[in-house]
This record gives sequence, C-alpha cells and structure tokens, in this order.
Amino acid sequence: MENNQPVHKRRVRYKGTHPRNYNEKYKELNPEKYGETIERVIQKGGTPAGMHISIMVQEILDFLQIQPGQRGLDATLGYGGHTSAMLKCLKGEGHLTALDVDAIEMAKTEERLRNQGFGPDILTIRRINFANIDEVAAQDGKFDFILADLGVSSMQIDNPERGFSYKYDGPLDLRLDQTKGESASERLKHVTKAELEGMLIENSDEPFAAEIAAVVMQELKKGHSVDTTVRLRELIEKALVKVPAAERKEAVKKSCARTFQALRIDVNSEFEVLEAFLQKLPDVLNPGGRAAVLTFHSGEDRLVKKSFKENVRVGIYSDAAKDVIRPSAEECRRNSRAHSTKLRWAVRGL
Repeated sequence: MENNQPVHKRRVRYKGTHPRNYNEKYKELNPEKYGETIERVIQKGGTPAGMHISIMVQEILDFLQIQPGQRGLDATLGYGGHTSAMLKCLKGEGHLTALDVDAIEMAKTEERLRNQGFGPDILTIRRINFANIDEVAAQDGKFDFILADLGVSSMQIDNPERGFSYKYDGPLDLRLDQTKGESASERLKHVTKAELEGMLIENSDEPFAAEIAAVVMQELKKGHSVDTTVRLRELIEKALVKVPAAERKEAVKKSCARTFQALRIDVNSEFEVLEAFLQKLPDVLNPGGRAAVLTFHSGEDRLVKKSFKENVRVGIYSDAAKDVIRPSAEECRRNSRAHSTKLRWAVRGL
C-alpha cells in the first residue's frame, strides 16, 4: 500500500539559541510564514536573510509621478520592492518592463510579483543588462518613467555562495550573472600588481591599495589561490598589520568592504555598464519622461551627476536634480544599508 503522506522535513539545526549562518535562518528565509520574525529583524535595523528592503521608495514615487496608463521601466529588478510600488501606481492600466541579469534571484522575484497579481498584461520581465535599454525600447517602445537602483541586493550580499561579502566564508565570485565572465578569484590570476592597485584606487578610493595589492600578488606568485572570501579577508588583515593595534580592526573592516566593492565593480564592468545606460537614457524616454537613479558610492554618483548636468546644458533634459536626495534618518535607522544612498533625477525635454 502506497503512502501518499508528504514527507516531513525537519528544520535546520544550529548551535546556540539563535541561528548565525545564512542557511540556518529558516524563519527569515520564509517571510510569508514568519512575518513577526521579519518585522522584529527590521525594527532592530537589520535586513532579514534572503530579503532586500527597498530604499527611498516614497521619494522615488514622489518624483516619478506615475499615472495610470503610462509605460515604465525598472532597469534593475532585484527583489522587486520598487517594481511592486510602481505597479501599484499604474492601478492596472499601462505597463512596466523590469530588467535583471541575475537568473537566480530574478526567478524568485518574478514568482513573488505574479503572486501579488501582476500578470504579463501589466508586467514584462526580461533577462537583459540595463546597458542595453535601447534594445528594450526597440521592442517595448519609449518610456514615461525609468528607475535604476544601482545597489547590490541584500539577498545577494548575504548569501555566502555568491561571494559578495567578506563577513561570510564562500567562493570569491562576485558576479551578478554567474553564467558569464570571470569570477573575482579568476580575475585576480590575470591582473598585475599595478592593475590591482589601480583598481582599488579607482573603484573604491582604497587608502591601502598598494599594501593590499602587494600582499595579494605575493600570495599568487607562491602558486596559492585566492579563491574564498575568507582568504582575501586574511590577506587584507596581513596587509594592514602596521596599522596601530587600536585602529586596526576598524581599518581592516573598511578596507575589506572597499576591496570587495572594487573587485565587484571590475568583475561586472559596472562603470562601463552605467556609462552605456546614461548615454542611451535620453533616447528611450518620451518627451517629459522622468528618470531616477539610486547610487551607493561616489564613483557612480559622479558619473550620474556629470551626465545629467551635461544633458541639461545642451537642452536634452529640461531639468535635473541640483543636489542629491538622501534617505531620512528614520529610514537609515530601520535599514542600515540605506546610509550611503544618493538619489538623482532628470526630466526629458519636450
């Protein structure tokens, strides 16, 4: 006689009173089932594992002024928080196209949004880099509003298998699209000391760039791989050994964050992608169309500021943000990852 009863799966076991590792946080990884746990984590200023808290949602909506019947583009789908908020503004009329290159997270986000009632009639999701918005517009037509959130999503940062964070042990990958290009560990095998030092300075203003580059290259010349997040962190600690003991822990923490950022930018060609997006942006906006861009470090913000300012000067944009808009103190309290966020906007001329 067959037993058709579902097999009971025991929850993940962990040491101590609270789960510490990503895969052990079974409540945080099931937000639909454990809503109270999710809210407690957020109230404490944390981001639940496997989730992403969208930043400056209201400020973005206030600027975009989305109206039912309009056509929009979310150039960076991510967890879908901004996407969902913009779709609600359409009130079932018009259309939104959303783009991403991360096949892993994109599938999860599409399922969440479809379950919220946003079908293909109002939402199209495409796996394409937002550098190619001209190709998207050729298929879907020009847009009345566009949002690009340039941050890496929390669920990517927190998952050790993606290698985005020095805080967790995992493969040193850092690719947004793991089906293309080189991982960060492979990239390190092919750079010179001068190239690595320049990468750290240009992509993250790293003050110990020379010391870190020297130690990493020394390790590689010995025939050793730098293929895990923990190994790279250990080498950064070694590079900063001469920093006074009282300052070293904080200095290592900041240099780790900057080094991982610099590698991520390089591996994903983020500045080149952003420059292509900004160059094509005016041509995919309808007259009077609005564009908002969220940046998370100075290199990105400089590119956006320069592009918007130049296009206002030549009359392509009728207006652009004179100053950056930042998240409120309350938002930063609830979401520590909001602190470095800057919002800039531009309006296409008529």
